[in-house]
Amino acid sequence: MADVTIMGAGAFGLSVAWACARRGARVRVIDPYGPGAGSSGGIVGALAPHVPENWNDKKAFQLDSLLMAEAWWSEVSAVSGLPTGYGRTGRLQPVVEGGEALARAREASAAEFWQGRAEWQVIAADQAGAWAPQTPTGLLIHDTLSARMHPRLACAALVGAIRAKGGEVLTEGATDGPVLWATGVAGLEEISAERPRAFGNGVKGQAALLRQNRPDAPQLYANTLHVIPHVDGTVAIGSTSERYYDDPRSTDGQLDDVLARAAAAVPVLQGAEVIERWAGVRPRARSRAPVLGRHPTQDGFIANGGFKIGFGMAPKVGEVMADLMLDGQDNIPEGFRPEASL
Repeated sequence: MADVTIMGAGAFGLSVAWACARRGARVRVIDPYGPGAGSSGGIVGALAPHVPENWNDKKAFQLDSLLMAEAWWSEVSAVSGLPTGYGRTGRLQPVVEGGEALARAREASAAEFWQGRAEWQVIAADQAGAWAPQTPTGLLIHDTLSARMHPRLACAALVGAIRAKGGEVLTEGATDGPVLWATGVAGLEEISAERPRAFGNGVKGQAALLRQNRPDAPQLYANTLHVIPHVDGTVAIGSTSERYYDDPRSTDGQLDDVLARAAAAVPVLQGAEVIERWAGVRPRARSRAPVLGRHPTQDGFIANGGFKIGFGMAPKVGEVMADLMLDGQDNIPEGFRPEASL
C-alpha cells in the first residue's frame, strides 16, 4: 500500500510525489496518459521571475522556488541518474524606448527583494555579443535569477527519482492514503462543472523547437516571446496564448508568426532549422495563481493552475504540499488557496 497517492503526472504532480518520496513516504502516481502527457511535456521551459517590484506573496513564493531550484533539481538528477536540463543561465531582454529609468529603478528593487542572491542589471547590448536580441535603446536587462528547464527530461528524471525511492508511477491503480489531484485542465474543468462560475480554464500554446547549439547561452525575452537554449543543442521558441481554439494539438499560422517575430527579434536565429512544432493546453486558474491546498470538491488535496510558471514553481509547490499532506503543516499563501478561484 502507498502512503500517498498522486493523481496526475505533470510538473506539479511529479514534484509533489518526489517531495514526499524524498521524505520517506511510499508514493503512488497515477496518470492514464503517462508522465508529461499534457502541457508539462512541452518544449519551452522558461523559469523566469516576476519583475522585482510591488512585492507580494506570489512573487516571494516564486523567488523561494527559483532560489532552491538548483539544489532541488540536482538531487533529482543524482537520485535518478538522469539529466533534467536545468540551468540557471540568466536572461536578456531589451530595454524599450522610454523604459530605461524604470529598468534602472528595478536594479535597486531587485537588490532588496532578491536578497542579494541574484541581480537585475542594465547593460550595453554589445556586452552580449551575437546572441543579443534587437533593442531600440542599445541597452539590455540582464538578470541572473532566470533559469531554463527541459520539460521532457525533467519529467523523466522525476519519474526515475520517484522509482529509485521505491515509488510507483502507473497508468492505473488503487488510491491509498491521502490523495492529491494534480490533473491540469481536466481537473479545473471538473471543478468548474460543479460551481456557479468557472474555476479555471485551458489556454492553448503553440511553440517551436529549432536546431541551434547554444547550451550555455542565457534565455531571451524579446517581442513577447521566450527564446530558450537547451542542453541538447536545440532552442525553443514560444508561445502563443489562445483562450479559444478548435484543436488543442494542432499548429497553424499563429506559430508561423511566432517564428517570424523570433527571427526579427533575434537575428542569429534566422535560417535555423525547425525540428518540431508543438501545441498543448495549459491550466489557468481563475485567480491566475497556482491552486494549492484542500480540494474544493474531492476528498483530498489539489495542486493545479501552473499556467506558464509550472516548472518554476514546482520545487516550492512540491515541498509545501508535502508539508501539508505528510505533516499537517500549512505554509500555503492565501492567494494560492482554492477559495481564491471559487
